[in-house]
Amino acid sequence: MPDRGYFLYHSIGQYPGKSHDMATALAGFSDVWGTPDDSQWPSVLTKRQEFLTLWRDLIDAPDDTLTSAENVTTALFSILGGLPAGQLRGKRVLIGADCFPSLHFLLNGLADRMGFTLHTVPIRDGAFWVTDDDLLDAWGADVGLALLTFVTSTSSHRCDLKRLIAHGRQVGSLIGVDLTQGIGIIPFSLNDYAADFVVSSSLKWLCGTSGAGIIQMRSDLIEQTTPELRGWFSQDNPFSWDLNGFDYAPDARRFDHGTPSVLACLGSIPALRWHAGQTDLLVHNRALTDLIIKAADDVSLTLATPRDEGQRGGSVMVQLPQKIDAQALVGTLRAQNIHVDCRGQILRLSPGAITSVTHVEGLFHALNAVI
Repeated sequence: MPDRGYFLYHSIGQYPGKSHDMATALAGFSDVWGTPDDSQWPSVLTKRQEFLTLWRDLIDAPDDTLTSAENVTTALFSILGGLPAGQLRGKRVLIGADCFPSLHFLLNGLADRMGFTLHTVPIRDGAFWVTDDDLLDAWGADVGLALLTFVTSTSSHRCDLKRLIAHGRQVGSLIGVDLTQGIGIIPFSLNDYAADFVVSSSLKWLCGTSGAGIIQMRSDLIEQTTPELRGWFSQDNPFSWDLNGFDYAPDARRFDHGTPSVLACLGSIPALRWHAGQTDLLVHNRALTDLIIKAADDVSLTLATPRDEGQRGGSVMVQLPQKIDAQALVGTLRAQNIHVDCRGQILRLSPGAITSVTHVEGLFHALNAVI
């Protein structure tokens, strides 16, 4: 196998032995699911519970406050559709223009029906991310919900969650956080960042699979929610067939709906187990991102990421000159077994567990030949 320079932890994370671990887990699922007996659901629901426990431990979530979701978009939809009457109607929903676009698409489509105004805080001209100050300037008492992005996907800007959450508490807004681009590389604990709810996937730095997202919500708010996306698994007893006796589960299970997607959860368990045993991922990442920043400076590439490591996630983004065909560059690097991607002219570089100093050196040797 060729040595691959992998810089795509903002997309799909990798770790040593991932392919084997996943194959073993999925083969185990196939054995259970393909056996003609009645063992399937007890087995796979136990595995799903392991997935949920690993996630709860990862973010220090209280018991019964976390469940799975297909992705962050469906997770947010389930939350919005269950909020108490009056939480959003006639108010503003605040979000930064550097959010994950899928969440903005959802909010924009729901604004009229749910009766809120979507307020998107812009990125200043010449900048690459929405500043915390600009978010705070736009954040008044008429904001029913502020959806914060822990780390952005196009600049790796890390917001000051403590400052933003404190402001939200002061003005009485509901506060949600999309953890997706930061969780797994930047430490996060609900003991430190007391958001009302968080959503995430198990992809990227956690190295899991697609389809294995999560919803976590503080317990007293769960009791007030009545998700409109509901089904048999939303009940305390999923096997109740009383058509006129539906009652929500008393905990985060009320955000479940139809038959859960257990395969994605099961496929992510090996990665979450692996991640739980790691202690130096951030140290390794910081050493490589420091090298990337220095190398970018040496070839006069514009940094599209905060220099202060306290204000950035695990990625480094650089702006390519307009004369460079970004997609052609990605293809040129791919042909050399160097894997990166671009959003417009922004080259996204995310080194992780299988990325080495040699890979960074090889990347910039190849970039120098083009730039």
